[in-house]
Amino acid sequence: MDSKRHIAAILQAVFVTLLWSTSWVLIKFGLRNQLPALTFAGLRYVTAFLCLIPFVVFNRSERQRIRDLRRSDWFWLAVLGLFVITLAQGAQFLSLAYLPAAMVSLVLNLTSVVVGVAGIWLIRESPSRLQWVGVGVTVLGVGLYFIPVTSAGMIGLGLLAAVLGMLSNAISSLLGRKINLQDHLSPLAVTFVSMGIGSVLLLVTGLLTQGFGHPSLSDWVIIGWLAVVNTAFAFTLWNHTLRTLSAIESSVINSLIMPQIALLAFFFLGETLSIKEMLGLALVAVGVLVVQWRRHREEKNTPQAGVL
Repeated sequence: MDSKRHIAAILQAVFVTLLWSTSWVLIKFGLRNQLPALTFAGLRYVTAFLCLIPFVVFNRSERQRIRDLRRSDWFWLAVLGLFVITLAQGAQFLSLAYLPAAMVSLVLNLTSVVVGVAGIWLIRESPSRLQWVGVGVTVLGVGLYFIPVTSAGMIGLGLLAAVLGMLSNAISSLLGRKINLQDHLSPLAVTFVSMGIGSVLLLVTGLLTQGFGHPSLSDWVIIGWLAVVNTAFAFTLWNHTLRTLSAIESSVINSLIMPQIALLAFFFLGETLSIKEMLGLALVAVGVLVVQWRRHREEKNTPQAGVL
């Protein structure tokens, strides 16, 4: 039964990555229609939060879970919302306004390396030689992709936003794993509270800094799809898989987004990659998997009670 549950969680997580990969194409369409990046992101996640309200209001057990939240629970869920929605998603939309989708996905894919290395140090485990080789391969892939390096103008701003999003994703991955292991918190409650706080803060930030813009009917359709399917549904399902999968397993599965985005960007956005850039992406993918491989093998033979 546990094996079947684990396989089901893996398949569900892979399905979520497919949904999230299509989000990048839809976001690019909206940004090309001159939607303000932060306001666009805020509208997506506030709409997603509103979609979750009926599932909480008409569910007695979920209402009770939220009423029973301790002050410390509210604090950590607010922090999770700040990192996973306000900072990570806001930075992603902003970076996509200035950079190709494949470039942004490469930077965000480094989240897995940061999570792996941070997790090693958090539990005071010395990195193996193989893991350091993986880090080296990843750095080599990043360097190969970005050479010659440029930091001028909007490209530099886009890269800065992408790095901020990557670091926020790494923090939210570790924090989300810890929060979802608590039995008194359901996936829906975690998603509902963290998304509510993070999305409102993101929308307010967008309105104050960029304004509302002039969304067309097609823009609202994109916002609606992103909110209902790719956010409300996908985030709830992802939080559900975190109760079974380890942080490392989730990060490995999440890394599938990079090649998916590259393919979708080629077919739907007309973004092409040079041989050098494709080799850089491949090296990053290999390096990320190598960094996590030994820990992934050890976790399968370690009681889950030992995972923080």
